[in-house]
Amino acid sequence: MKVYLVRHGETDWNKAGKLQGQTDIPLNDYGVELAEITAKALKDVKFDYVFSSPLIRAIQTANIIKNNDAPENKLDDRLKEIHFGIFEGDHIPTFEETRINPIWNFEFDTENYIPAEGGESFEDMYARTGAFVEEALLPLEEEYNNVLIVGHGCMNRCIINRYLGTALKDFWDVKLDNCAVSVLDISNGRITVEEPGKKYYERPDSNPDTDTVLSIYG
Repeated sequence: MKVYLVRHGETDWNKAGKLQGQTDIPLNDYGVELAEITAKALKDVKFDYVFSSPLIRAIQTANIIKNNDAPENKLDDRLKEIHFGIFEGDHIPTFEETRINPIWNFEFDTENYIPAEGGESFEDMYARTGAFVEEALLPLEEEYNNVLIVGHGCMNRCIINRYLGTALKDFWDVKLDNCAVSVLDISNGRITVEEPGKKYYERPDSNPDTDTVLSIYG
């Protein structure tokens, strides 16, 4: 069984560099365009099962990418993005800004990240995405060929990194831009990451320094 794990398209908060987390922000026009480009690239893949985060930016992306005859999206709360707690909606701190801000550790010192009030830890994320894989995804192997999952930057990495064997300190090594597609193979209950983070477009305003930071969140 092939699994196509996709990050949602761009939102205005992605573009503005705001901590999005579980705040329900829709795609912007460019985000819709990215999803349409990705849909065209995957047009020959017949998705016979579709999972989506229940956040609107993921649902919109799934609806654009999936085949016209694909089943309804199966929404699963375990596919939501990490929650930033009271920091949701704040702007992303730069490397030069104070290390007192826990979001600094989220990006630059992942092993020592302590979530803000109401937020989730990396351990929380690995637990809920791992439960999703074990309880919802793996049982589909014998019945389906191609599964589409549309989620988020941090959430998708939790699945990818688990099966790449990536240490927490290297959590951000896999780059996942908006609408990046990671292909996983499931055979005999074993998951292999075949291709992490492929995208089918180039940003017209690409800035390697800025894009690296903004690609992390939401």
